[in-house]
Amino acid sequence: MRPATTLLALTAAAAFGGFTATALHQTLDNRAQAAPAPMQPAPMPQPLAASLSPPPASTQAAPMPSLAPMLQRVMPAVVSVHTQQRVRVRNPFFDDPFFRRMFPQVPQERINESLGSGVIIDAAQGYVLTNHHVIEGADEVSVSLADGRTLKAEFLGSDADTDVALIRIAADDLTELPLGDSSALQVGDYVVAIGNPFGLSQTVTSGIVSAVGRSGIRGLGYQNFIQTDASINPGNSGGALVNLRGELVGINTASLNPRGSAAGNIGLGLAIPTALARSVVQQLVTVGEVRRGTLGIETQALNARLARSLGLDEAQQGALVTRVHPDSGAAAAGLRPGDVVIAAGGQRIANPLMLHNYEGLQQVGAKVALQVLRDGKQINLGVALREQPRALDGASLDERLAGARLAELPEALRQARGRGVLVEDVAAGSRAAQNGLRRGDVITATSAGNFDDLAGLRATMARPPQQLVLLIVRGNVQGRLVMQ
Repeated sequence: MRPATTLLALTAAAAFGGFTATALHQTLDNRAQAAPAPMQPAPMPQPLAASLSPPPASTQAAPMPSLAPMLQRVMPAVVSVHTQQRVRVRNPFFDDPFFRRMFPQVPQERINESLGSGVIIDAAQGYVLTNHHVIEGADEVSVSLADGRTLKAEFLGSDADTDVALIRIAADDLTELPLGDSSALQVGDYVVAIGNPFGLSQTVTSGIVSAVGRSGIRGLGYQNFIQTDASINPGNSGGALVNLRGELVGINTASLNPRGSAAGNIGLGLAIPTALARSVVQQLVTVGEVRRGTLGIETQALNARLARSLGLDEAQQGALVTRVHPDSGAAAAGLRPGDVVIAAGGQRIANPLMLHNYEGLQQVGAKVALQVLRDGKQINLGVALREQPRALDGASLDERLAGARLAELPEALRQARGRGVLVEDVAAGSRAAQNGLRRGDVITATSAGNFDDLAGLRATMARPPQQLVLLIVRGNVQGRLVMQ
């Protein structure tokens, strides 16, 4: 009886399992209810293009967003700037006539070449805007247009302190880029950078405005930069930063990268705003040089101790006026030592560097509205900036400096050195030369007193000391010179 019982159980289980499997199959596969498809002849193979379905009509009607139409108008105005500079090779062996006679074919000079970018801003005049550092020291400058033409360029002028240069080409059928209002830019606005990075012509990168009015960057002169995350690399210098309307809002000038350009772009690009470039170009075209106005004051940083002594909050920021030069715009406006400048032209002033940077970007005759703290109260003063000489002869200050030509520090050097005056030249055999003064020295103070710039040196030397001692920086070495 046991084998028969086992066989009956297995038969029942098999029947139940088959029923269960059939039910699950019908539940998971809807095709169980579908009618069998009628037999059809096999279709003929179709070409790939014919087998692809066209996009929906709604997709065809709505064009994809693209910068291409704007760039087609803009890119012909962006050019390549190629420079050549002849540099004499210094080889001590060729001081000997014997070696020069034995090796007459050895070159005694080499040609340094560099490549940058530029922007045509006036097609009728052929004006091309670029960076000063792109054409600095060049013996020859040529411009390559987007249509393949290469033309020699004429140097019209440049301003090292703002890194702006203007050159001119003579050609027909040029495309110019209209200047936009860079002062209207806001953080988050879309911008496009166009240039020739690493020698690759007509390269476009895009991004947004990351900051405006960027300053405080060592070694870059007067600063009021547009910061963008659009990629700016070597060769982009002098190229265009444009808004989405195709207007020039900036001249690409630098990329911040602690590891250098070899590390690649990290999204910290700087451009000179067109509002600043327009002012520089106007002066270069009309007078051939840039003339800057000055307030005629010297200042120092405001710290907690000084703030307390002036009856101000310890956290107060500003530029404390320490000296007002006679016959200056500040003197005429009534500015006094002890005043604290907290705003200029509507811009907040937190320290002397910010005031100096703002001042250096203004033209001669510009009227500046200052907000000043005096005796703990805020007052408003209007100052008309006056021109100060950028260089003078040492003999006009003191006969012991005769033969030396003194000049304002270039802004890139001032950013690195701080205050001081540059010895621009020293005549051979002059009294200054006999006293040990050399070209390139930076005078940072004298026994007559401290000073910030050339005007300050002239003020301290109004009463020359009996013994004149100069504190100078030569290279990276600081020392003293006793002037006889």
